Amino acid sequence: MKILVTGGLGFIGSHTVVELLEKNYEVVIIDDLSNSDEKVLDGIKQITAKEVQFEKIDLKDRKAVADFFAQHSDIQGVIHFAASKAVGESVENPLLYYENNLSSLVYVLKELLLLGKSNFIFSSSCTVYGEADQVPITEEAEIKPALSPYGNTKQIGEEIIKDSCKAHPNLNAISLRYFNPIGAHPSALIGELPLGVPQNLVPFITQTAVGLRSELSVFGDDYPTEDGTCIRDYIYVVDLAKAHVKALERLINLKASSNYEVFNLGTGKGSSVLDVIRSFERISEQKLPYRIASRREGDVVKAFADTKKANEELQWSSETSLDEALLTALQWEKKIKK
Repeated sequence: MKILVTGGLGFIGSHTVVELLEKNYEVVIIDDLSNSDEKVLDGIKQITAKEVQFEKIDLKDRKAVADFFAQHSDIQGVIHFAASKAVGESVENPLLYYENNLSSLVYVLKELLLLGKSNFIFSSSCTVYGEADQVPITEEAEIKPALSPYGNTKQIGEEIIKDSCKAHPNLNAISLRYFNPIGAHPSALIGELPLGVPQNLVPFITQTAVGLRSELSVFGDDYPTEDGTCIRDYIYVVDLAKAHVKALERLINLKASSNYEVFNLGTGKGSSVLDVIRSFERISEQKLPYRIASRREGDVVKAFADTKKANEELQWSSETSLDEALLTALQWEKKIKK
């Protein structure tokens, strides 16, 4: 069975490709390499000992997308990761995010619908909830106005898919709203590979630990939390990748309760920024230089998942502790620094 993974050389995409290959799916990757590296293919091949087809395509190019699907009319499912993903950058450059994240989604869906019965997994985000009224956050929580253009593209993306499923009963889709992916494959052959200054906490921590950054910035210590820093749900990327395969198989095996479903993916536990720093210092046995900086626009105070629905209906749960996940991130950072 042939599965298309867009953004398949990115952080979560590459780990999901590995899980698909290990389940004996045939995988085709599309990536424009704007925030990834073609060398990730080598890591995927080393882990799985399997070949994977890669096509460099900008999904904003409608003709290129149409040409691709014309050549791959036997695709049985799509897992759509391709998107720009940094909250801060989206605040500074909103039009880039609206064009990239939404036009690519529309063009892929249009071509997918031409194939007939289709299975589609969307890489969504807990940012669709904005600042939730209650934590842990359930799938029934109110979708509030997004705090960033990035979050808004995920909200609009979900609306596009939901409306498409309503209009086209042959389109079966699941939106996976995940919280904060961290870590790297245990082989240390693939991991998070940010270009330039990292926008996410853990790669900034690991780059600081190996000396690439002089110190870590903690954005705000005056939030209404126990230690004043923001709280997030940090989920190990391999656990997250496995959930994508579970969701795909739910569609393939006709187990979905409707042709559009939503699931939260997280650990169900919130950790503050200082919790993560302390965890890292524990597993690395080194002190981490950090300073308190001003708050960052677009950041929510507290977000962690209620995972009951995914646990019961996808038969999936996270299995890896924060310490274990951070250790894989450090091993990956040390490897790529060599």
